[in-house]
Amino acid sequence: MDITQRLSQELHIPLKSAAAAVELIDEGNTIPFIARYRKERTGNLDDQLLRQLSDRLEYLRGLDSRRAEVGQAIGRQGLMTAALQAQIDAATTLTELEDLYRPYRPKRRTRASIAREKGLEPLADCIYTGKRPAGSDGPDLERVALAFTAPQNAAENAPDTAQAAIAGAMDIVAEQISDSAQVRHALRELLLSGAALRCQGKEGCQESVYRTYQDFSQPLQRLAGHQVLAIDRGEKAGLLKVSLQFDRPRALGALQRCLPGRHPYSSYLYRAAEDAFDRLILPSVTREIRSQLTERAVEGAINLFGQNLKQLLMQPPVRQMVTMGYDPAYRTGCKIAVVDDTGKVLATTVVYPTPPQKKTRQAAETLLGLIRKHGVRAIAIGNGTASKESEIFVADLIRENKLDVSYLVVSEAGASVYSASKLAAEEFPQYDVSLRSAISIARRLQDPLAELVKIDPKSIGVGQYQHDMPAAQLDHALDGVVEDCVNAVGVDLNTASPSLLRRVAGLSPAVAKNIVAFREENGAFTSRAQLKKVKGLGPKAFSQAAGFLRLDPAAAKDPLDTTAVHPESYPAAKKLLALCGYSKKDLLHGDLSQLRQRAAELGSQALQRETGAGDYTLQDMIDELLTPGRDPRDELPPPLLRSDLMDIADLKPGMQLQGTVRNVIDFGAFVDIGVHQDGLVHISRLSKSFVKHPLDVVKVGDIVTVWVLEVDTGRGRISLSMVGPD
Repeated sequence: MDITQRLSQELHIPLKSAAAAVELIDEGNTIPFIARYRKERTGNLDDQLLRQLSDRLEYLRGLDSRRAEVGQAIGRQGLMTAALQAQIDAATTLTELEDLYRPYRPKRRTRASIAREKGLEPLADCIYTGKRPAGSDGPDLERVALAFTAPQNAAENAPDTAQAAIAGAMDIVAEQISDSAQVRHALRELLLSGAALRCQGKEGCQESVYRTYQDFSQPLQRLAGHQVLAIDRGEKAGLLKVSLQFDRPRALGALQRCLPGRHPYSSYLYRAAEDAFDRLILPSVTREIRSQLTERAVEGAINLFGQNLKQLLMQPPVRQMVTMGYDPAYRTGCKIAVVDDTGKVLATTVVYPTPPQKKTRQAAETLLGLIRKHGVRAIAIGNGTASKESEIFVADLIRENKLDVSYLVVSEAGASVYSASKLAAEEFPQYDVSLRSAISIARRLQDPLAELVKIDPKSIGVGQYQHDMPAAQLDHALDGVVEDCVNAVGVDLNTASPSLLRRVAGLSPAVAKNIVAFREENGAFTSRAQLKKVKGLGPKAFSQAAGFLRLDPAAAKDPLDTTAVHPESYPAAKKLLALCGYSKKDLLHGDLSQLRQRAAELGSQALQRETGAGDYTLQDMIDELLTPGRDPRDELPPPLLRSDLMDIADLKPGMQLQGTVRNVIDFGAFVDIGVHQDGLVHISRLSKSFVKHPLDVVKVGDIVTVWVLEVDTGRGRISLSMVGPD
């Protein structure tokens, strides 16, 4: 089965779609471009499926490369057989391939290699197969072994006794059994299906966050990803001892079934097998299984992080609102920034309503002045140090002065890193580092995507154990999420920052900066075609990026440049409009409300024939012409803005509240209910029916109705339920 067939089978997609996707990727096309503008060729594979295909393609090609290396290495030893080659060709994972290569891999000096140097391999074959060497003296193994002792055995350091010869031969047999791909596969499968992970706490565990695992056992099949990652972390911290629990007689029985049938020397063979199991196989297979569990947990955690990140980036913007960014602190004061509805900074200051200064009255007067002067409608409060006191202060200010202002506590994760970065210094050279954080917090409310792309995705903090993830694997996955989000929304060519532009399909960081430089030197872009004049932006980059870069209607000479219609499809778009009785000028000033109906009356086949465009392209084109520059984020519920605040002490069991999902993890979801401390909805309380994973029910940013189950004011813990009282 070739790679394309494997991809088709594994991803459950047509072979034609898999082949087209592989070809497009090999041609250097980006995932967003393929997903959006090559639907006819791929059969409308979405970006998520295309990324899975791309990653799997890389793995399978790596597997084929390793397959060739293994075959060549065995061939050079003159040990390749037709049967072995067939097994190598049939291997579907790197683990299977390495199991087959194990007997032929160069080894360090082992007990078995020392025994081979002593000429004991024929005796080992005798123990394994039960067949005595030619000319041996009777069936008794010790008498057979005498032929392999000095002086009959001329090898250097030949054993002196039959018992020593047998012991050496059994070392060879043990290694032979350990190197068997069949044995390793059987034991690996048995342990994966029947073993449990056992944890025992060491000194200090009881007082640590790992006390849950100090006397813990769970079947491998039922281990959750977050449990695996927590156990790994506890083991690295020296607080947990971790082992596999399994049915030893059953495991040894499975091993023995892989060996030759009973013969006169089976007792020696089984002793060698038990030695192989304890000394060679179990430690190795345990490491493999633990590694496999961790890899699976990491993959799940990265997937969860990516889905949470996507929902956070795709939060609806708060448009047409002058916004105040409020970065809370104690000793150094709370930093304030007011930005207009485009994100332009109008004012900055520092106030001291929190301890130790507690200049509440002066701070209130300053904020009231800014709110009234600039027409502030929303306040974004960072959720870091002193956030609770700041939220109380803002809520009191709004209530006491009857202000038509709402507020929202936003995550300030990564804001301090960004404010001290070279990027922030280039964007706001005139502002102190601390004030840049307040600007970023305000802009996060106005346009989360445009602001959060400036920050390393790992710093945004919507995952679990993200700091334990392999950096390259996490970066690859999260970069793909950011790229997909930016291209799904589209980018205004005349207002986008270099940070946003560099995430557009086909654009490098250098080209993104060149676009901004071109804009500053030549004025606003008036057409997509001008991109071809930007330094470093060649035909391939233009083809990949152009459809995702849009112009505001006020700037565009060609109305089609305000849409997501790709320039390569402009002739088809004009033909479509003409066939339906319109022109492209109607995009700006006309009424296209009958476009879909008229297109349907003409029929898909006729439109495809007349325009030269496929059905998927035509449907996307109609959607874009009806709503030029549409933003998919606007279809989601807006953020839940508040004007008052509750205290955790106000919460009572049974109370019904509305909240916003802030984070989703394997065992539930954290919900902001307006009391500063997020509450946890355990997975068992997300729905009346069984929930396999919280993401099946909720996602970051969802506005949900919850009921209070339990409040622990001392520990600051709130238990919530999305299942109402009966």
